Amino acid sequence: MIHSSTDGDCLIITLDRPDKANALTPEMLQTLADTVEGATAKVLILTGTGRVFSAGADLDAARAGLATSPLWERLSGAVADYAGLTIAAINGTVAGGAMGMVLACDLRISVTDAKFFYPVMRLGFLPQPSDVMRMGALVGPSRTKLVLMAGQKVPASEGLGWGLVDQIVTAENLIGTAKALATDALGASHAHIIAIKRMI
Repeated sequence: MIHSSTDGDCLIITLDRPDKANALTPEMLQTLADTVEGATAKVLILTGTGRVFSAGADLDAARAGLATSPLWERLSGAVADYAGLTIAAINGTVAGGAMGMVLACDLRISVTDAKFFYPVMRLGFLPQPSDVMRMGALVGPSRTKLVLMAGQKVPASEGLGWGLVDQIVTAENLIGTAKALATDALGASHAHIIAIKRMI
């Protein structure tokens, strides 16, 4: 359900549970966190299979406590702290807690028909604290409230104007575009990548 592949010094991690909209189980979250924390590639790309990046927590697992698991913060923190360039190659809609790893990436590219939403108000859960901070830093407090408090589903085209998405591409060009954006980082040293990332 989580697959990893390497292309030179680029690691691609893929959510692969398309029959369940890539909804995340505790085991998947654990594997994602372990993989990111153990990776040493200069570039890390996160993506999914099918038409949805991730629907967030698996509903049965969420009811059993996954919605409030510390694994979400651990995963997004590992992505944010990654010693390399991180790119979310968003193959479709991103919902709920899955937003955390996307927001934590350095760059976000998306297919045209993706939507972004985080229905914590309706479901009665609190969002992960770092997700709120990162979303606010990208799109500002009012738009963050539109997502988290008003339950708005933000189309990728609107997210581009907000700063939530950096580029919109076709599904066929998604991974190719991500790799193209990684070209300079792949040609640099780890120390150079880390230094620039820390400056920003």
